Amino acid sequence: MTVEHQNISATSREAGTKVDEPVLRVHDLHKLYQMGDNAVHALRGISASVMKGEFVAVMGSSGSGKSTFMNILGCLDKPTSGEYRLEGVDVSRLDKKQLAGIRNRKIGFVFQGFNLLARTTALENTELPTLYSQVSKSDRRERAIAALQMVGLGQRTDHFPSQLSGGQQQRVAIARALVNKPSILLADEPTGNLDSRTSVEVMEIFQNLNEQGLTIILVTHEPDIAQFAKRVLVFRDGKIRRDENVKDRAVAAEVLKTMPVLED
Repeated sequence: MTVEHQNISATSREAGTKVDEPVLRVHDLHKLYQMGDNAVHALRGISASVMKGEFVAVMGSSGSGKSTFMNILGCLDKPTSGEYRLEGVDVSRLDKKQLAGIRNRKIGFVFQGFNLLARTTALENTELPTLYSQVSKSDRRERAIAALQMVGLGQRTDHFPSQLSGGQQQRVAIARALVNKPSILLADEPTGNLDSRTSVEVMEIFQNLNEQGLTIILVTHEPDIAQFAKRVLVFRDGKIRRDENVKDRAVAAEVLKTMPVLED
């Protein structure tokens, strides 16, 4: 077992999630936005669960509800009604302070924009989430170095974002998402600013992390990127229209050929 595998396995044990229990479960989620006199239904009764160690791609056109769904999973927004349980805790009932604690301890975020601080090294950028945790300075540094090593940047700890390629900057962003040993990694269009070759390299990192036991949910509008996942959810009009398990890339390609081209 690799050091990385040990770290992620330890995270799962600390979280207390059993292998045969969902990491997250949503039931009859509705999200309603009031736009003046008009009510916009972003989610219309979503029910789904994600097991520990799954790699799920979420697809859908603009306005399909996938971004609202991810915001709720990431505790960045709350449903109008319905239930969201993360590791058995009904987080849909928590207040803002409690949600912030859940986000910091249990969820790692990777976005399309790398969101790195320009005048801060790769190591310091990676350490940032630990500043809000009860972690000693030495432990923060140790965690950040380990996270950068996991994404292949162990030799670039002292480099600034301007000294790194786009792919390397996204790797730092992934390391930052991993530094607090989250139960789940949420990635929103993580390859959107990358060329095709670099996108494949980044997705291979996600695959390696998933093979080591990390649960990943990724939003993408690119079928080629969705092929790296093990399961595909397709959203349309605020509902999950398709939920396909993908055993390998060949099967994924066949599944995705039957889906319409989705544009954001």
